[in-house]
Amino acid sequence: MPEARYGEPWLKKDLGKGVDWGGLFRSSFLFLGVQHTFRIATEPGTREGLREPFFSGYAASLSSLRGWSDGDPFLVNYVGHPMQGAVSGYIWINHDRDFRTVEFGDGPAYWKSRLRATAFSAIYSAQFEVGPFSEASIGQVQKYYPQHGFVDHVVTPVVGTVWMVGEDALDRYVIKPLERRINNPLLLIILRGGLNPSRSFANVMSLRVPWARDTRPGIFTGKLNSYLDADARGEISRPMPSFRTDRSGEFGNASVEVAMHYRPVFYGYAGGRVRCQGGGGEAAVRVKPAWQMLLDVSGCDLGRVDGEWSGDTLTYLTGPRWVPRAGGRWSPYLQSLVGGMQVTKEKDRQGSYDNSTVTQLQNNRFALSVGGGMDLRVHPALALRLARLEYKHVWGPPLGPLSYNNGVSFSFGLVARAGTW
Repeated sequence: MPEARYGEPWLKKDLGKGVDWGGLFRSSFLFLGVQHTFRIATEPGTREGLREPFFSGYAASLSSLRGWSDGDPFLVNYVGHPMQGAVSGYIWINHDRDFRTVEFGDGPAYWKSRLRATAFSAIYSAQFEVGPFSEASIGQVQKYYPQHGFVDHVVTPVVGTVWMVGEDALDRYVIKPLERRINNPLLLIILRGGLNPSRSFANVMSLRVPWARDTRPGIFTGKLNSYLDADARGEISRPMPSFRTDRSGEFGNASVEVAMHYRPVFYGYAGGRVRCQGGGGEAAVRVKPAWQMLLDVSGCDLGRVDGEWSGDTLTYLTGPRWVPRAGGRWSPYLQSLVGGMQVTKEKDRQGSYDNSTVTQLQNNRFALSVGGGMDLRVHPALALRLARLEYKHVWGPPLGPLSYNNGVSFSFGLVARAGTW
């Protein structure tokens, strides 16, 4: 590649290295404050919860986690929360100084940057849901059924990452080429901000203009057009992070894998089967080349069953997994897990507050599952969980016509792999 004509004149020379932790925390708390201010201003239930005792209400919220659904509409769970995941991910990117100049198409450096952002997004999401400054503590809405399911813990970081990647692709392959053809600054502001809404909001939370970019000069610098022309001629060499990859096999034996699944479970009901919609998360630590130890937490929601009853489960399991081709593109595996399952049934729930009426059955049961599946490695850092079939047995009596004793689940999802890149 020819020597860069413009180098990096749009970057401050004193950016430093590593993560700007102070700026990251300031931006994160600003975003958190905006979210909670909006909740208090628009949600009567949240304002009512502010008058409740703090510690006992917070404890009740934490203990109510179960099932998959949280009662929110589709747009909130599958559009609003992914946008939250993307915004928090971009807040991380704005303060991850070693990776600020990478963009979609930059190979391992790009994917490492976005997976680092995904990890932060998952931490931020957990704090927003159940942390000390969360929906569980501020307003305590999650202590009321069905406000606290597992859905947001999975959807926010996973779909949020997909949202980020989509905006990054738009920025490189749609916005950037159009910038070479448009000279009107106002149109450029609308173009950058409108096609990258999550990045724009994260920029504001980072006290930057919404249309800011670290991958090229700003709109009002006077250098954008000449930079884009030089970039099109291959004369620009952006500063890239340096890191080593050390892996064996085609895709490496990941030291840690973190997976997020969609996982419906089929249980016995009145002589037939009923589907419990849900999902979960999993962490796997490699203890030997072909063996991992797992921690799996999942939940599912039955909706309305048995007349006026609704039911849900929260399952927590651990155990070994055998992976004979851990570093290959196609990776089959078998596993056996033990743990427990919390089963909840509710009847006659009216409203979402303490004056509602409810009959509730809740207990914890010993559970065991065996199963296997197939992963497809698409990158040393990423795999697709194409399919996993499991049989789960739970000890305990059935609840009327509904039996949780024998369940069959089918899972698919994404797996982030660490230690291979």
